[in-house]
Amino acid sequence: MKKNTIDIITMGCSKNLVDSETLMSMFESKGYHCVHDSKNPTGEIAVINTCGFIQDAKEESINTILEFAQAKEEGRLKKLYVMGCLSQRYQKELEAEIPQVDKFYGKFNYKQLLTDLGSPMDTCSVVRHITTPRHYAYLKISEGCDRHCAYCAIPIITGKHVSRPIDEILNEVRQLVADGTTEFQVIAQELTYYGVDIDGKQHIAELVERMSDIPGVKWIRLHYAYPTHFPWELLRVMKERANVCKYLDIALQHVSDNMLARMKRNVTKEETYRLIERMREEVPGIHIRTTLMVGFPGETEADFEELMEFTRWARFERMGAFAYSEEDGTYSAENYEDDVPEEVKQRRLDKLMALQQEISAEIEAEKVGQVLKVVIDRKEGDYYIGRTEYCSPEVDPEVLIPVEERMLKVGRYYNVKIVDSEEFDLYGTTLIN
Repeated sequence: MKKNTIDIITMGCSKNLVDSETLMSMFESKGYHCVHDSKNPTGEIAVINTCGFIQDAKEESINTILEFAQAKEEGRLKKLYVMGCLSQRYQKELEAEIPQVDKFYGKFNYKQLLTDLGSPMDTCSVVRHITTPRHYAYLKISEGCDRHCAYCAIPIITGKHVSRPIDEILNEVRQLVADGTTEFQVIAQELTYYGVDIDGKQHIAELVERMSDIPGVKWIRLHYAYPTHFPWELLRVMKERANVCKYLDIALQHVSDNMLARMKRNVTKEETYRLIERMREEVPGIHIRTTLMVGFPGETEADFEELMEFTRWARFERMGAFAYSEEDGTYSAENYEDDVPEEVKQRRLDKLMALQQEISAEIEAEKVGQVLKVVIDRKEGDYYIGRTEYCSPEVDPEVLIPVEERMLKVGRYYNVKIVDSEEFDLYGTTLIN
Protein backbone atom coordinates (compact mmCIF):
# COMPACT_ATOMS: atom_id res chain seq x y z
CA MET A 1 0.00 0.00 0.00
CA LYS A 2 1.21 3.46 -0.87
CA LYS A 3 0.62 5.92 1.94
CA ASN A 4 -1.49 8.99 1.18
CA THR A 5 -2.39 7.50 -2.20
CA ILE A 6 -6.05 7.20 -3.21
CA ASP A 7 -7.31 5.06 -6.07
CA ILE A 8 -10.45 6.48 -7.70
CA ILE A 9 -12.47 4.05 -9.81
CA THR A 10 -15.24 5.48 -11.99
CA MET A 11 -18.10 3.36 -13.27
CA GLY A 12 -20.75 4.44 -15.75
CA CYS A 13 -21.14 7.69 -17.63
CA SER A 14 -19.13 10.85 -18.20
CA LYS A 15 -21.29 12.69 -15.64
CA ASN A 16 -19.83 10.37 -12.99
CA LEU A 17 -16.37 11.05 -14.37
CA VAL A 18 -16.80 14.77 -13.71
CA ASP A 19 -17.66 14.00 -10.07
CA SER A 20 -14.56 11.81 -9.76
CA GLU A 21 -12.37 14.54 -11.26
CA THR A 22 -13.80 17.08 -8.82
CA LEU A 23 -13.11 14.78 -5.87
CA MET A 24 -9.57 14.10 -7.06
CA SER A 25 -8.75 17.81 -7.12
CA MET A 26 -10.15 18.22 -3.62
CA PHE A 27 -8.03 15.33 -2.34
CA GLU A 28 -4.91 16.66 -4.06
CA SER A 29 -5.44 20.09 -2.51
CA LYS A 30 -5.10 18.32 0.85
CA GLY A 31 -1.84 16.58 -0.03
CA TYR A 32 -3.12 13.21 -1.25
CA HIS A 33 -1.88 11.58 -4.45
CA CYS A 34 -4.76 10.32 -6.61
CA VAL A 35 -4.68 7.64 -9.30
CA HIS A 36 -7.66 7.17 -11.60
CA ASP A 37 -8.82 3.77 -12.91
CA SER A 38 -5.48 2.07 -12.31
CA LYS A 39 -5.09 -1.45 -13.68
CA ASN A 40 -3.12 -2.28 -10.56
CA PRO A 41 -4.46 -0.25 -7.59
CA THR A 42 -1.87 0.18 -4.85
CA GLY A 43 -3.25 3.04 -2.75
CA GLU A 44 -4.11 2.68 0.91
CA ILE A 45 -7.54 4.19 0.22
CA ALA A 46 -9.97 3.38 -2.61
CA VAL A 47 -13.07 5.27 -3.69
CA ILE A 48 -15.49 3.60 -6.11
CA ASN A 49 -17.86 5.88 -7.99
CA THR A 50 -20.73 3.59 -8.97
CA CYS A 51 -23.38 3.44 -11.69
CA GLY A 52 -26.96 2.34 -10.99
CA PHE A 53 -28.67 2.99 -14.32
CA ILE A 54 -29.42 -0.50 -15.68
CA GLN A 55 -28.96 -4.04 -14.41
CA ASP A 56 -25.66 -4.72 -16.18
CA ALA A 57 -24.18 -1.51 -14.81
CA LYS A 58 -25.37 -2.29 -11.29
CA GLU A 59 -23.84 -5.76 -11.42
CA GLU A 60 -20.52 -4.37 -12.66
CA SER A 61 -20.47 -1.83 -9.83
CA ILE A 62 -21.28 -4.44 -7.19
CA ASN A 63 -18.62 -6.83 -8.51
CA THR A 64 -16.04 -4.05 -8.38
CA ILE A 65 -16.97 -3.20 -4.78
CA LEU A 66 -16.65 -6.88 -3.84
CA GLU A 67 -13.17 -7.09 -5.42
CA PHE A 68 -11.95 -4.17 -3.33
CA ALA A 69 -13.71 -5.49 -0.23
CA GLN A 70 -11.70 -8.69 -0.63
CA ALA A 71 -8.50 -6.66 -1.01
CA LYS A 72 -9.31 -4.91 2.26
CA GLU A 73 -9.92 -8.23 4.03
CA GLU A 74 -6.56 -9.47 2.76
CA GLY A 75 -4.80 -6.40 4.10
CA ARG A 76 -4.00 -4.88 0.70
CA LEU A 77 -6.27 -1.89 1.34
CA LYS A 78 -6.73 0.25 4.43
CA LYS A 79 -9.96 2.14 3.69
CA LEU A 80 -12.77 1.59 1.17
CA TYR A 81 -15.43 4.13 0.28
CA VAL A 82 -18.29 3.97 -2.22
CA MET A 83 -20.19 6.83 -3.84
CA GLY A 84 -22.39 7.53 -6.86
CA CYS A 85 -25.70 6.41 -8.29
CA LEU A 86 -25.80 2.85 -6.96
CA SER A 87 -25.21 3.89 -3.36
CA GLN A 88 -27.56 6.86 -3.76
CA ARG A 89 -30.32 4.39 -4.57
CA TYR A 90 -29.46 1.33 -2.49
CA GLN A 91 -27.39 2.63 0.43
CA LYS A 92 -29.13 0.70 3.22
CA GLU A 93 -29.08 -2.56 1.29
CA LEU A 94 -25.40 -2.15 0.41
CA GLU A 95 -24.44 -1.31 4.00
CA ALA A 96 -26.07 -4.54 5.14
CA GLU A 97 -24.59 -6.71 2.39
CA ILE A 98 -21.03 -5.33 2.16
CA PRO A 99 -19.88 -4.31 5.67
CA GLN A 100 -16.24 -4.09 4.53
CA VAL A 101 -17.01 -0.67 3.03
CA ASP A 102 -16.09 2.02 5.55
CA LYS A 103 -18.80 4.38 4.37
CA PHE A 104 -21.27 4.78 1.52
CA TYR A 105 -21.99 8.19 0.00
CA GLY A 106 -24.66 9.14 -2.49
CA LYS A 107 -24.59 11.22 -5.64
CA PHE A 108 -24.44 14.60 -3.94
CA ASN A 109 -22.78 14.27 -0.50
CA TYR A 110 -19.49 12.69 -1.61
CA LYS A 111 -17.49 15.82 -0.74
CA GLN A 112 -18.17 14.97 2.91
CA LEU A 113 -15.55 12.25 2.44
CA LEU A 114 -12.77 14.81 2.93
CA THR A 115 -14.16 15.86 6.28
CA ASP A 116 -14.50 12.21 7.31
CA LEU A 117 -10.82 11.71 6.49
CA GLY A 118 -9.92 14.65 8.69
CA SER A 119 -9.48 17.25 5.96
CA PRO A 120 -12.43 19.69 6.04
CA MET A 121 -13.57 21.07 2.69
CA ASP A 122 -12.48 24.53 1.61
CA THR A 123 -15.15 26.95 0.49
CA CYS A 124 -13.14 28.04 -2.53
CA SER A 125 -13.70 26.31 -5.86
CA VAL A 126 -11.17 23.73 -7.03
CA VAL A 127 -10.26 23.21 -10.68
CA ARG A 128 -11.00 19.63 -11.66
CA HIS A 129 -8.23 17.08 -12.14
CA ILE A 130 -8.85 16.23 -15.79
CA THR A 131 -8.40 12.51 -16.44
CA THR A 132 -9.06 12.69 -20.17
CA PRO A 133 -6.33 13.81 -22.59
CA ARG A 134 -5.64 17.43 -21.62
CA HIS A 135 -7.09 18.94 -24.80
CA TYR A 136 -10.67 17.86 -24.10
CA ALA A 137 -12.91 17.76 -21.06
CA TYR A 138 -16.49 16.96 -20.13
CA LEU A 139 -18.52 19.91 -18.90
CA LYS A 140 -21.53 19.08 -16.75
CA ILE A 141 -24.11 21.88 -16.81
CA SER A 142 -26.86 20.39 -14.65
CA GLU A 143 -27.91 17.49 -12.44
CA GLY A 144 -31.13 15.52 -12.31
CA CYS A 145 -34.06 15.31 -14.70
CA ASP A 146 -37.67 16.50 -14.73
CA ARG A 147 -38.65 14.11 -17.54
CA HIS A 148 -40.33 11.01 -16.19
CA CYS A 149 -39.96 8.47 -18.98
CA ALA A 150 -41.62 5.21 -18.03
CA TYR A 151 -38.45 3.09 -18.19
CA CYS A 152 -35.90 5.47 -16.63
CA ALA A 153 -34.61 5.37 -13.06
CA ILE A 154 -32.50 8.52 -13.36
CA PRO A 155 -35.08 10.89 -11.78
CA ILE A 156 -35.43 8.41 -8.91
CA ILE A 157 -31.67 8.47 -8.36
CA THR A 158 -30.74 12.09 -9.04
CA GLY A 159 -33.97 13.97 -8.34
CA LYS A 160 -35.24 17.07 -10.08
CA HIS A 161 -33.33 19.02 -12.69
CA VAL A 162 -30.94 21.60 -11.20
CA SER A 163 -29.03 23.91 -13.56
CA ARG A 164 -25.62 25.26 -12.66
CA PRO A 165 -25.37 29.07 -12.73
CA ILE A 166 -24.24 30.21 -16.17
CA ASP A 167 -21.39 32.35 -14.82
CA GLU A 168 -20.06 29.40 -12.82
CA ILE A 169 -19.98 27.26 -15.97
CA LEU A 170 -18.28 29.98 -18.03
CA ASN A 171 -15.66 30.49 -15.33
CA GLU A 172 -14.91 26.78 -15.35
CA VAL A 173 -14.48 26.88 -19.12
CA ARG A 174 -12.03 29.79 -18.80
CA GLN A 175 -10.06 27.92 -16.13
CA LEU A 176 -9.86 24.79 -18.26
CA VAL A 177 -8.83 26.76 -21.36
CA ALA A 178 -6.05 28.38 -19.32
CA ASP A 179 -4.88 24.86 -18.46
CA GLY A 180 -4.81 23.70 -22.08
CA THR A 181 -8.32 22.42 -22.81
CA THR A 182 -9.65 23.39 -26.24
CA GLU A 183 -12.57 20.97 -26.75
CA PHE A 184 -15.64 20.69 -24.53
CA GLN A 185 -18.19 17.89 -24.37
CA VAL A 186 -21.24 19.58 -22.86
CA ILE A 187 -23.18 16.99 -20.86
CA ALA A 188 -26.37 16.80 -18.82
CA GLN A 189 -29.11 14.30 -18.31
CA GLU A 190 -31.25 16.66 -20.40
CA LEU A 191 -29.32 19.65 -21.68
CA THR A 192 -32.18 21.32 -23.57
CA TYR A 193 -33.93 21.88 -20.20
CA TYR A 194 -30.99 23.97 -19.00
CA GLY A 195 -32.21 27.11 -17.22
CA VAL A 196 -35.90 26.21 -17.00
CA ASP A 197 -35.62 25.58 -13.27
CA ILE A 198 -34.09 29.04 -12.81
CA ASP A 199 -36.52 31.33 -14.62
CA GLY A 200 -38.81 29.11 -16.68
CA LYS A 201 -36.86 29.65 -19.92
CA GLN A 202 -34.49 27.44 -21.89
CA HIS A 203 -31.01 28.98 -21.84
CA ILE A 204 -28.93 26.31 -23.57
CA ALA A 205 -28.51 28.40 -26.74
CA GLU A 206 -27.34 31.38 -24.71
CA LEU A 207 -24.91 29.23 -22.74
CA VAL A 208 -23.38 27.66 -25.84
CA GLU A 209 -23.13 31.01 -27.62
CA ARG A 210 -21.35 32.59 -24.65
CA MET A 211 -19.03 29.60 -24.38
CA SER A 212 -18.15 29.95 -28.06
CA ASP A 213 -17.09 33.57 -27.42
CA ILE A 214 -14.36 32.50 -24.99
CA PRO A 215 -10.92 32.71 -26.65
CA GLY A 216 -9.27 29.32 -26.94
CA VAL A 217 -12.49 27.28 -27.21
CA LYS A 218 -12.10 25.41 -30.49
CA TRP A 219 -14.86 22.79 -30.33
CA ILE A 220 -18.11 22.54 -28.34
CA ARG A 221 -20.07 19.31 -28.68
CA LEU A 222 -23.56 18.74 -27.25
CA HIS A 223 -24.81 15.60 -25.54
CA TYR A 224 -28.16 14.28 -24.32
CA ALA A 225 -30.91 16.48 -25.71
CA TYR A 226 -34.62 15.70 -25.49
CA PRO A 227 -36.99 15.91 -28.47
CA THR A 228 -39.99 17.59 -26.82
CA HIS A 229 -39.95 21.41 -26.78
CA PHE A 230 -36.62 21.43 -28.57
CA PRO A 231 -34.98 24.91 -28.40
CA TRP A 232 -34.67 25.80 -32.09
CA GLU A 233 -32.43 28.77 -31.32
CA LEU A 234 -29.73 26.21 -30.55
CA LEU A 235 -29.60 25.24 -34.22
CA ARG A 236 -28.95 28.87 -35.21
CA VAL A 237 -25.98 28.97 -32.84
CA MET A 238 -24.70 25.67 -34.21
CA LYS A 239 -24.97 26.92 -37.78
CA GLU A 240 -23.41 30.34 -37.18
CA ARG A 241 -20.58 29.50 -34.78
CA ALA A 242 -17.62 27.69 -36.32
CA ASN A 243 -16.48 26.31 -32.96
CA VAL A 244 -19.86 24.74 -32.16
CA CYS A 245 -19.65 21.28 -33.69
CA LYS A 246 -22.36 20.27 -36.12
CA TYR A 247 -23.16 17.36 -33.85
CA LEU A 248 -26.08 16.63 -31.54
CA ASP A 249 -26.68 13.67 -29.26
CA ILE A 250 -30.45 13.29 -28.84
CA ALA A 251 -31.96 10.07 -27.48
CA LEU A 252 -35.19 9.26 -29.35
CA GLN A 253 -35.77 5.70 -28.03
CA HIS A 254 -38.56 4.79 -30.48
CA VAL A 255 -40.83 6.14 -33.18
CA SER A 256 -44.14 4.27 -33.14
CA ASP A 257 -46.92 6.23 -31.47
CA ASN A 258 -47.83 3.15 -29.44
CA MET A 259 -44.34 2.88 -27.95
CA LEU A 260 -43.83 6.62 -27.48
CA ALA A 261 -47.08 6.86 -25.54
CA ARG A 262 -46.32 3.83 -23.36
CA MET A 263 -42.81 5.14 -22.73
CA LYS A 264 -44.25 8.52 -21.70
CA ARG A 265 -41.99 10.38 -24.11
CA ASN A 266 -44.44 13.26 -24.74
CA VAL A 267 -43.76 13.27 -28.48
CA THR A 268 -45.39 11.68 -31.54
CA LYS A 269 -44.10 9.86 -34.59
CA GLU A 270 -44.96 12.79 -36.86
CA GLU A 271 -43.19 15.26 -34.55
CA THR A 272 -40.13 13.04 -34.45
CA TYR A 273 -39.87 12.87 -38.23
CA ARG A 274 -40.31 16.63 -38.48
CA LEU A 275 -37.65 17.18 -35.79
CA ILE A 276 -35.03 15.30 -37.82
CA GLU A 277 -36.06 17.05 -41.04
CA ARG A 278 -35.76 20.48 -39.49
CA MET A 279 -32.39 19.74 -37.90
CA ARG A 280 -30.98 18.70 -41.26
CA GLU A 281 -32.58 21.69 -43.01
CA GLU A 282 -31.27 24.29 -40.55
CA VAL A 283 -27.80 22.80 -40.01
CA PRO A 284 -26.57 21.26 -43.26
CA GLY A 285 -24.07 18.50 -42.56
CA ILE A 286 -25.18 17.96 -38.96
CA HIS A 287 -24.29 14.57 -37.53
CA ILE A 288 -27.01 13.22 -35.24
CA ARG A 289 -26.31 10.62 -32.57
CA THR A 290 -29.27 8.84 -31.04
CA THR A 291 -30.15 5.92 -28.82
CA LEU A 292 -32.99 3.53 -29.59
CA MET A 293 -34.68 0.87 -27.46
CA VAL A 294 -36.18 -2.47 -28.46
CA GLY A 295 -38.32 -4.87 -26.45
CA PHE A 296 -40.18 -2.33 -24.33
CA PRO A 297 -43.34 -3.85 -22.81
CA GLY A 298 -46.03 -4.11 -25.43
CA GLU A 299 -43.71 -3.70 -28.43
CA THR A 300 -45.19 -5.60 -31.35
CA GLU A 301 -43.55 -6.70 -34.58
CA ALA A 302 -45.38 -3.83 -36.26
CA ASP A 303 -43.90 -1.36 -33.75
CA PHE A 304 -40.44 -2.75 -34.39
CA GLU A 305 -40.86 -2.53 -38.17
CA GLU A 306 -41.81 1.13 -37.77
CA LEU A 307 -38.55 1.61 -35.90
CA MET A 308 -36.59 -0.12 -38.66
CA GLU A 309 -38.29 1.99 -41.32
CA PHE A 310 -37.52 5.15 -39.36
CA THR A 311 -33.86 4.17 -39.01
CA ARG A 312 -33.59 3.57 -42.77
CA TRP A 313 -35.15 6.97 -43.43
CA ALA A 314 -33.25 8.99 -40.81
CA ARG A 315 -29.82 7.53 -41.64
CA PHE A 316 -28.37 8.48 -38.31
CA GLU A 317 -24.67 9.16 -38.53
CA ARG A 318 -24.27 7.71 -35.04
CA MET A 319 -26.66 5.32 -33.33
CA GLY A 320 -26.61 3.04 -30.31
CA ALA A 321 -29.36 0.69 -29.20
CA PHE A 322 -30.20 -1.49 -26.24
CA ALA A 323 -32.83 -3.96 -25.11
CA TYR A 324 -35.31 -2.92 -22.44
CA SER A 325 -34.29 -3.77 -18.89
CA GLU A 326 -36.89 -3.47 -16.12
CA GLU A 327 -35.74 -1.11 -13.37
CA ASP A 328 -37.15 -1.05 -9.83
CA GLY A 329 -39.45 1.83 -9.03
CA THR A 330 -40.01 3.00 -12.58
CA TYR A 331 -43.48 3.47 -14.05
CA SER A 332 -43.04 0.60 -16.48
CA ALA A 333 -41.87 -1.79 -13.75
CA GLU A 334 -44.91 -0.98 -11.63
CA ASN A 335 -47.51 -0.81 -14.39
CA TYR A 336 -46.42 -3.02 -17.31
CA GLU A 337 -45.55 -6.66 -17.72
CA ASP A 338 -42.12 -7.26 -19.22
CA ASP A 339 -43.80 -9.34 -21.91
CA VAL A 340 -41.30 -9.37 -24.78
CA PRO A 341 -39.21 -12.57 -24.53
CA GLU A 342 -35.46 -12.09 -24.14
CA GLU A 343 -34.72 -13.96 -27.35
CA VAL A 344 -37.08 -11.64 -29.24
CA LYS A 345 -35.41 -8.58 -27.71
CA GLN A 346 -32.02 -9.87 -28.78
CA ARG A 347 -33.19 -10.70 -32.30
CA ARG A 348 -34.62 -7.23 -32.74
CA LEU A 349 -31.52 -5.60 -31.31
CA ASP A 350 -29.24 -7.58 -33.63
CA LYS A 351 -31.39 -6.72 -36.66
CA LEU A 352 -31.47 -3.02 -35.81
CA MET A 353 -27.72 -2.79 -35.22
CA ALA A 354 -26.99 -4.71 -38.44
CA LEU A 355 -29.00 -2.09 -40.32
CA GLN A 356 -27.12 0.72 -38.59
CA GLN A 357 -23.81 -0.92 -39.43
CA GLU A 358 -24.70 -0.76 -43.14
CA ILE A 359 -25.79 2.87 -42.84
CA SER A 360 -22.66 3.84 -40.93
CA ALA A 361 -20.41 2.18 -43.50
CA GLU A 362 -22.11 4.11 -46.32
CA ILE A 363 -21.94 7.44 -44.49
CA GLU A 364 -18.26 7.04 -43.61
CA ALA A 365 -17.44 6.00 -47.20
CA GLU A 366 -18.95 9.28 -48.42
CA LYS A 367 -16.19 11.14 -46.54
CA VAL A 368 -13.43 9.61 -48.69
CA GLY A 369 -11.81 12.43 -50.65
CA GLN A 370 -12.92 15.14 -48.23
CA VAL A 371 -10.54 17.31 -46.20
CA LEU A 372 -11.60 17.48 -42.55
CA LYS A 373 -10.18 19.11 -39.45
CA VAL A 374 -8.94 16.42 -37.05
CA VAL A 375 -7.73 16.66 -33.46
CA ILE A 376 -5.14 14.07 -32.42
CA ASP A 377 -6.07 12.15 -29.26
CA ARG A 378 -3.20 9.69 -28.97
CA LYS A 379 -0.54 7.61 -30.70
CA GLU A 380 -1.30 3.89 -30.89
CA GLY A 381 0.96 1.40 -32.67
CA ASP A 382 1.52 2.49 -36.26
CA TYR A 383 -1.13 5.21 -36.19
CA TYR A 384 -2.02 8.54 -34.71
CA ILE A 385 -5.66 8.38 -33.62
CA GLY A 386 -7.82 11.46 -34.05
CA ARG A 387 -11.39 12.69 -34.40
CA THR A 388 -13.34 15.13 -36.52
CA GLU A 389 -15.94 17.55 -35.16
CA TYR A 390 -18.50 14.85 -35.92
CA CYS A 391 -17.01 12.41 -33.43
CA SER A 392 -17.27 12.35 -29.64
CA PRO A 393 -14.51 10.60 -27.68
CA GLU A 394 -14.78 6.86 -26.95
CA VAL A 395 -18.15 6.30 -28.67
CA ASP A 396 -17.76 7.53 -32.26
CA PRO A 397 -15.59 6.71 -35.30
CA GLU A 398 -11.94 7.72 -35.26
CA VAL A 399 -9.46 8.82 -37.91
CA LEU A 400 -6.27 6.77 -38.27
CA ILE A 401 -3.19 8.52 -39.68
CA PRO A 402 0.05 6.56 -40.32
CA VAL A 403 2.84 7.48 -37.92
CA GLU A 404 5.40 7.17 -40.72
CA GLU A 405 3.96 10.19 -42.57
CA ARG A 406 5.10 12.95 -40.24
CA MET A 407 5.32 13.77 -36.55
CA LEU A 408 2.00 14.96 -35.10
CA LYS A 409 1.25 16.34 -31.66
CA VAL A 410 -1.50 15.12 -29.36
CA GLY A 411 -4.04 17.87 -28.84
CA ARG A 412 -3.20 19.67 -32.08
CA TYR A 413 -5.66 20.16 -34.93
CA TYR A 414 -4.70 19.22 -38.50
CA ASN A 415 -6.29 19.29 -41.93
CA VAL A 416 -6.59 15.67 -42.99
CA LYS A 417 -7.60 14.23 -46.35
CA ILE A 418 -9.69 11.08 -45.93
CA VAL A 419 -8.32 8.34 -48.17
CA ASP A 420 -10.22 5.24 -47.02
CA SER A 421 -13.01 4.10 -44.72
CA GLU A 422 -14.34 1.14 -42.78
CA GLU A 423 -17.71 0.64 -41.13
CA PHE A 424 -16.83 2.76 -38.14
CA ASP A 425 -13.43 4.34 -38.84
CA LEU A 426 -11.64 6.53 -41.37
CA TYR A 427 -8.07 6.61 -42.69
CA GLY A 428 -6.39 9.87 -43.59
CA THR A 429 -3.27 11.69 -44.57
CA THR A 430 -2.32 15.08 -43.14
CA LEU A 431 -2.00 18.16 -45.30
CA ILE A 432 0.42 20.98 -44.60
CA ASN A 433 -1.53 23.46 -42.47
